[in-house]
Amino acid sequence: MKLYISATGITRLAASRGGAGGVFRRMKSSKRRLSHRTIRLLAGLLLPFLFVRSALLLLESAALCSSPIASGCLTWRFFGGSDAALEIYMIFSLCLQLSALIMPKKLREELMRALLEATDGGGVGTVDGSNSEPVSFKDLVKDMSLNRQDLKAFAFKTKSMIAKMEHIVKTAQWHESMYWHLAAHSVPKGLHCLSLEMAEEYAVNAAARSRFPLPQYILRLTDPSFHHVVLLTDNILAASVVISSTLKTSSNPDKLVFHVVTDKKTYTSMHAWFSVNTVDSVVVEVKGLHQYDWPHEVNVAVKEMLEIHHQIGNHNFRSLKENLEYGNGNHHKLDVFSPSSISLLNHLRIYLPELFPDLNKVVFLDHDVVVQRDISSLWDLNLNQKAVAAVVDSWCGTDCCPGRKYNDYFNFTNPIISSLLDKNRCGWLYGVNVFDLQRWRNSNITAVYHQWLKLSLNSGFELWHPGVLPPALLAFENHVHAIDPSWHIAGLGHRYPRLDEHMLETAAVVHFSGPAKPWLEIGSSEVRDLWTRHINSSNHHIRKCGIAS
Repeated sequence: MKLYISATGITRLAASRGGAGGVFRRMKSSKRRLSHRTIRLLAGLLLPFLFVRSALLLLESAALCSSPIASGCLTWRFFGGSDAALEIYMIFSLCLQLSALIMPKKLREELMRALLEATDGGGVGTVDGSNSEPVSFKDLVKDMSLNRQDLKAFAFKTKSMIAKMEHIVKTAQWHESMYWHLAAHSVPKGLHCLSLEMAEEYAVNAAARSRFPLPQYILRLTDPSFHHVVLLTDNILAASVVISSTLKTSSNPDKLVFHVVTDKKTYTSMHAWFSVNTVDSVVVEVKGLHQYDWPHEVNVAVKEMLEIHHQIGNHNFRSLKENLEYGNGNHHKLDVFSPSSISLLNHLRIYLPELFPDLNKVVFLDHDVVVQRDISSLWDLNLNQKAVAAVVDSWCGTDCCPGRKYNDYFNFTNPIISSLLDKNRCGWLYGVNVFDLQRWRNSNITAVYHQWLKLSLNSGFELWHPGVLPPALLAFENHVHAIDPSWHIAGLGHRYPRLDEHMLETAAVVHFSGPAKPWLEIGSSEVRDLWTRHINSSNHHIRKCGIAS
């Protein structure tokens, strides 16, 4: 709505010398009366619409935040409230209070009465499905002008219109967030091309099939004096970036030994890549799951674990689907779409002692990390008789971990969880971990993990939110040694990562945890540069698949 004030008819008075004082007094009085009437008119017209526009701003600002887990959410709220109806009521009430000196008492009381009547019975938030209400601010103004309705009708129509808009925004916000999570499952054309290229290389090039590491380096694979790094991944490019960034920042790269575990489908491509892209004196071992010869009881336990995880995923998906059309689902349940929740390799990290029976201490790195600082001192850490070292607190201080409280992982309405855990406790991070495999073998960590999986199965899968970490938090209870937060900065894979430049520059490892992996195009280009700079753009296969561009 645009309000125009015309200057037509306003007479310019020229004061004469003799009568200047009288004319000036008349002009001053006239201007004062005109200003007073104008202010009243403007207040009567604009204050109701200020209420509507404020409500619309609240709804529009909500659309900027597609998920509450997005740490850089740009939403804002008046008065720090959480209920839209209460906030709108307070805004309108403030407008009326500010207009107390310039608005007639009768009009002010009528506006307040209409507002109270409209907000009785729950205020904004009820959608009756009727199509008679205006659908936009412009339509509301037009409807009020044509039908000459009173303030009570205005208040009720405004309430209904805002309720509909709020419902539309929430539903669209929910759908958009769901589609964004689904995009994390996509395989970019360049990565698919690279996998096929390396599979072909394995088939036609004898060098790509050659055994590595070289015979003179074989003993390093189990030598405890070397620094052993473990990756579980089926992503060739991601593994390459992790290894490349670790070598570039290491003060003693010759002491590093990388163990890459992949699935049978990716094994030939992964093997070919590291066969033809060797680095002198750097030991890389690539092993497929099909090459392990585990005891029968381990195979049975792994199969049982994967079956329960599969059932958990199906249950969460059905639950999400039921609430999808109404937009009232829990955003934590969107993690059911996360590839990490259904990845075989991600779940197998609980079997690291069985994967590496000849090793006692390893550093585990997720495939979506970038190493920015020498991590050699991690192998010298004293774990104080704990099985794992991990970041617990964030940069903001002790017991400060936004989005990582136990309440964000577990369902505290369940009596089993609420009786055992503190919902305000911080959960530790997967992604950069030091594992004492010998102490792990001497504990019951893996057995406790399986016990919790079975308990989740028997309780209807209502103990925790989707994800790999919750059951691990339970299994490693009292087995975690906290390390300095500067070792590991996580969350770069969320929609709006709130990270300052100093944190990114000083962190030893940055982790693209979240749906927006750096090899996808759904994340922030600013943080993706931290990852893409480690891609070897001169590599023939990288150029051929268009990854460098």
